[in-house]
Parts: sequence; structure tokens; C-alpha cells
Amino acid sequence: MREDKEQSKSDRIGLNDVLWRPSEYRLMNSHMWQFIRTLNEKYSLKVSHYEDLHQWSIENPLLFWKELSLYFPILWEGTDDPICADLEFSSYGWYPNKKLNFAENLLSQGKDADTAIRFVHESGMNRSMSYQELRQQVSLLQQALRPYIQPGDVLACYMPNIPETVISMLATSSLGGVFTSTSCDFGVEGVMDRFGQSKPKVLVAVRSYQYNGKTHSLMDKISVIAQKIKSIEKIVLVDLIEPAEKNGANIENSVDWNEFLSAQSPQKISYLPVPFSSPLYIMYSSGTTGKPKCIVHSVGGTLLQHIKELGLHTNLTAEKNIFYFTTCGWMMWNWLMSSLFFGSTIVLYEGSPGFPSLNEFFKIIDREKIHIFGTSPKFLKALQDNGWDKNTDLDSLETLLSTGAPLLPEQFDFVYERVKSDVQLSSISGGTDIIGCFMLGSPISPVRRGEIQVLGLAMDVVCFDEKGEVLNEAEGELVCRQSFPSRPIYFLNDPKHEKINEAYFSKYPGVWHHGDFILITKSKGVMVFGRSDATLNPGGVRIGTAEIYRQTEALDYLEDSICVGKNIQGDVDVLLFVQLKTGESLTEERVREIKTLILKNTTPRHVPREIYQIEGIPYTRSGKKMEMAVSRLINGKELTNLEAVSNPESLEAYKTFI
Repeated sequence: MREDKEQSKSDRIGLNDVLWRPSEYRLMNSHMWQFIRTLNEKYSLKVSHYEDLHQWSIENPLLFWKELSLYFPILWEGTDDPICADLEFSSYGWYPNKKLNFAENLLSQGKDADTAIRFVHESGMNRSMSYQELRQQVSLLQQALRPYIQPGDVLACYMPNIPETVISMLATSSLGGVFTSTSCDFGVEGVMDRFGQSKPKVLVAVRSYQYNGKTHSLMDKISVIAQKIKSIEKIVLVDLIEPAEKNGANIENSVDWNEFLSAQSPQKISYLPVPFSSPLYIMYSSGTTGKPKCIVHSVGGTLLQHIKELGLHTNLTAEKNIFYFTTCGWMMWNWLMSSLFFGSTIVLYEGSPGFPSLNEFFKIIDREKIHIFGTSPKFLKALQDNGWDKNTDLDSLETLLSTGAPLLPEQFDFVYERVKSDVQLSSISGGTDIIGCFMLGSPISPVRRGEIQVLGLAMDVVCFDEKGEVLNEAEGELVCRQSFPSRPIYFLNDPKHEKINEAYFSKYPGVWHHGDFILITKSKGVMVFGRSDATLNPGGVRIGTAEIYRQTEALDYLEDSICVGKNIQGDVDVLLFVQLKTGESLTEERVREIKTLILKNTTPRHVPREIYQIEGIPYTRSGKKMEMAVSRLINGKELTNLEAVSNPESLEAYKTFI
């Protein structure tokens, strides 16, 4: 019976519909195919397609990571053995006898004259920086930072997505320091919750920034932050918007960026090798129920994982330009930075994605000849809802990446019908927790409607039921059964590792439990139905919220929706909150229409008990629906921290539904 049920769901979604296949030329010239050929020749293997390679990689993970580091030569020193002391998750044991420098690896491949960074601002301002210029700027900042940053010391950026932020990260890591960042739209409390825990010695902050045509000054916020975070020894103030506010003299130990660098002269960068497991980045959870968790990622683990994902899975090369729309408060910024390892050009965009129009990104793709463009389902939905009309060629575009939420089957249709028919659409999924992906794209594999293409190489991902048994072609929990280099090395302020164990290993001891509700298909693609902690459970049957959103997004009078469960006498009622488009209202007829549509295309258990009109849907600053926040509110629980919410005013209305 279960197989029949799952098959019917597959039929409804069009699970096996192949929307794209790589051409023979593209397949044969991909890093992935060349890597397969290398392994076949070296080990007398007969790997002929991606699934064979993935199986080999999880059966031989240590050999896989060794071969990856040979195929994409890493600058490091020391011995390979042991590659990993223990493939269990008991502790971080990767490459204990290796040393390397992150910045050196990112800056070693790019040719002096090649473009390293193209910066585009919503105002029309743009800048270019060659690899030679980038190295010079990193050299200057490294020298200026040397009195403040020693190995393990933290530099924090309260910055927009501009070249100075990239330079700050590279200079910090060149010294063996630790980099952390947050976006400019955070208030004082949000910055304090993050940097107050990570205790930076240096704060790099922008005086003001522009978003959606409006200029915002940060000087008052910086002044408060400087007084409250006692670890800060130096504040470096950066200009972005002209004429910039040149005040800041009243902020103790502050200096202008240009002044800070002007005392130095360009010289060869001195890179300090540090142990593979040394801290590189401090990342933050959303923290809506308290202070954010501070997730610390390693130098070597981050580099290896990103090389695999960008090189093999995304097929990035020195000849390609990559543009991912992100802020400095989202892990995709860190992921984008690793593109420099390949000598590629990274494109930074600062501003609103819809200013002055939703076509701006596509103009950038054409003008900058972007090969790889990254966005989110939310942006694609905005294009659909606003009747976006393509008036660009997009000839250079090879790969379109999407993350931040499940990509619905209809959005696959939209991309291939309206954006470009010959493009690899790679929905990717992982998270801040691993600073990478569990499942993502493959340049040698087909794209199937509604599916993430493949499981990541050397990621032993399976789907578990509640008892820890493997599920085949059925919905369950995403778990990973073997350790991987980009697992966090630790959480800050967690000396006994209690928080990290509770976060990932409490549900299935010894197995990484990621918290996504997924289905691995017959073709070994993946469908994501949402976060498992937001999964609905009426009558004991688990339902992913993405299955309901797929139906609501088909209704042209709905702007947005959010679906949560309310605990009622030992069971769960499914409640659907809908935001209607301007001028529309929720009538009894429309309530019936919504319920009928959901029933027709899913199951009776998916049908909401109640549907309510609401003024706004809460999102995180990285564009994710905040289902757990709404669930807590309607079940009478408090939210203690709203700094991660991009529109906190929207939450108040949900309190009336307790």
C-alpha cells in the first residue's frame, strides 16, 4: 500500500519528467567526467555514471578526499596519514597532520591581469578588481591588522556585500585569524547577540548603505556596539555611499579604511599555515528562541567541501563568472568566496533584487557574461507573480542555482519555459551547519522536475524513519551516516559539546540528523518537503509544508502563505494563513476553493482545518519562511529574539490565534 501511495504522489508531481540533459560536449568536458576518468584509470574502476561515483565515494571516503585534493591541487604541508582519525562523529578528526592557509589557496590560482571581483550596486555604481589588485589590497590590510590579529583571533564585519568585505576575510585568514560577519540590516541587538559571543578584536563596518533606493546610516549603531563589546580593540570604518559621513572621531579606536591602509606599502603576502582543523569562520543560527548558536567551521574542512561542490558539482573553472545573490549574513556568501580558488571572477551585488526592476539581475547576467547564477525560490516566485517578461538573451548562462527553500515543480517549469530552456537548474540544499550541501547539482546528470539532482559526493545521506530504519522512496528524516570534513569543529560557549550533540546527534545517536523532511527518489534525486521540525503531524501522519505551498502558489489571488500545526488535545490541527494580493479578500468561496485544490492534488490529511487571512508572512533575513516562529506563537509560546526576522511586525497578528 505504501509503495502505491508514493507512486501516486510521484505521478502527480511528474517526478520522472526529465527537463534537461547535458550535451555530450558539456558532459565530456566537465570536471566531474574528467575526475571519473582519472579514478577509472588509476584504480581500474568501471564508473560510468554519477550514481556509480557516489557509491564509490561513500564506500571509500578517505580515498575520495585524497583524490579530490590531487585533482584540484591544494597548497598544504604535512602528511596525509591519517586522513581522518575516525569516520564516526565523536570528534573532529580530519587531516590531523596537515597545515594550510585558506587565503593562500584562494589567491594562488588567479592570474594577475584576470578579474577577481566585479562589484555591482543597485544605484548603478560598479567596480572591478583584478587578482593583482586584490592581492595588493589583502597585503595592505594584512600588514595593518598584524598588531591586532593573531591565530585564533576574530575579525568581525558589519558590512554590505562589497569588495572590502572580501579583502577583510582574506587578510584575516592569511594571518590565521577567524572571520565572522553579519549583514547591515541587523540592529544593535542582533549584532550584539552574534558578535558579543564571538568577541572580535577588530570590527570592520560600513558608515552607511543603500537598499531599495534609500540610504541608511549605521554610525549610531556602530557607536553603541563599540561601547558594548569590550573585546574590540580597533574599528575600521568603510565608505560606500558618497558623499559619505566622515564622522566617527567620537568612536574610540576608530579609523577610516583608506587611512588604515595608507601607512602600508604592497608587498608579497605572508601566509601563515595553520592546522587543518583550525577555526576559519564563525556562523550563526537564526536564534528566534534565544541567542544564536555560534557554529565554528574549520579552515581545511571548509576548503575541501567547497572545492568539491564548486569544482565537481558546479563545474566552476577559471574562465567562468559566478554570481550568487547573497548578503554577508548568509552562508552562501562564504560559499561564493571559495570560487576564488579556481581563479574565477566572482560578481558581488549590493542592494535590493527588485531595484529598480526585477530584470536587473538578468541585465547583469548578460552584461557580465555570467555562467553560473544563484538565487532563491522566493526570487523566482516574485518573477512569476509579477508577470516578468524576459528581454535579455542569457546566452552565457549555463547553470542556475537555487537554495533557501524547496524549489517547487512549477518553478522548474517556469525556469525552462520562461528563463532558458538549455540551462542546468541545480536546486541545492544543506545549510549553515555544514557550510555546504548534502544534495546539489551534477553537470553529468539529468534535471528532473521537482527533484534536486544528486546526493553530494562522499556524503552518506539516507532517509530514516522515526525508528532509525532506512526508507526507500518514502518521506522521512535526512541523516548522514559518516563524518565529512565540513562538519562543525565546535560551537562557541559549549565546552562539553552538549549543545552540538543535542543539535545533531540526539535523535539518532552517532548519526547526523539534519532536520530536513525529504524523499530520495528511484532515480536517486531528492525532494525536500521542508524542515522536519515544521512538519505537520495530523493523526500521526507526517506532512511536509512544501506539499501545501505548491497548491497555494497556483492561486493568482494569493500573495503568500504559511502553514503550521496547532496542538489540540493530543492531536494536531493544520492551520493555513494566507496573505492576499492588494485589493483581494478571503471569501468563503475562496476558502472552499483552496481546500478543494489541496484535497484534489494531495490527500485529505493535507487539507487545513482552518484558513485565515493575515497581513504578512514572517521571513528570516536570508529569505526563509519562519514556520517554527508562527507555530510557537499560535501554541502560546514566546519568541525571545526577533533580530533574525526581516519583518518582525508581521508576527504580532499571529498571537490572536492562540
